[in-house]
Amino acid sequence: MRCHEVDYEIIGHDMQMVEVELDPNETVVAEAGAMNYMEDGIDFQAKMGDGSEPDQGFMGKLFSAGKRVISGESLFMTHFTNHGSGKKRVAFAAPFPGTIVPVNMAEVGEVLFCQKDAFLCAALGTNIGIAFQRKLGTGFFGGEGFILERLQGDGMAFIHAGGTVVRKELRGETLRVDTGCLAAFTGNIDYDIQMVKGLKSMFFGGEGLFFATLTGHGSVWLQSLPFSRMADRILEHAPASGGKSQGEGSVLGGLGRMLDGR
Repeated sequence: MRCHEVDYEIIGHDMQMVEVELDPNETVVAEAGAMNYMEDGIDFQAKMGDGSEPDQGFMGKLFSAGKRVISGESLFMTHFTNHGSGKKRVAFAAPFPGTIVPVNMAEVGEVLFCQKDAFLCAALGTNIGIAFQRKLGTGFFGGEGFILERLQGDGMAFIHAGGTVVRKELRGETLRVDTGCLAAFTGNIDYDIQMVKGLKSMFFGGEGLFFATLTGHGSVWLQSLPFSRMADRILEHAPASGGKSQGEGSVLGGLGRMLDGR
């Protein structure tokens, strides 16, 4: 096994976090700022790269980190190592309400593609990079799917998705998905973007102009509430942006703000 073999526990329901148990000298790699708490004996260090290629030179690490910056991720990743005696635990929390999905990379073909910002943490040895979509339609119209994170390894990896997560198993079928609702899929799934058929459906259906199509044999993880959709709805109803806030349930909400000069 190339990756460290870590144990874990998912804690919570709607605002989840994952608690990773490390044996002495085991390491878990996480996105910067994801750590929630850690036990005494665990040390952390910010490094340029995921540590999957320890013999990689400085320029190689810089190139790998540069690709992460293009995808909007941090230049550095944080490595948490158990330097104590006995098992120690470190926990990582998701940045917004949703579900943390544990993926045993060895069981899904050792390659996983996920939406950028979905990666939370993984066992040391997991290669964490990005994948540009080569198809023209996917690149220009994929929206959130233009740049994907690519995880490769044979250990545990943890991704975060908004709302409820559903895992679909494809056996040669084609699945059509809203581009924002696609959380992750295995490496043997063919991914493309198609335009909605029919002018009426395109402009009045309310589902957008494009959707993702996934075909092949493998696993697909879908999220019920993409963060972009939740953020748009919050901004739409925020008083500062002219939204129709209801005053936290108060019957006098709108009138009360008028009287207060808000």
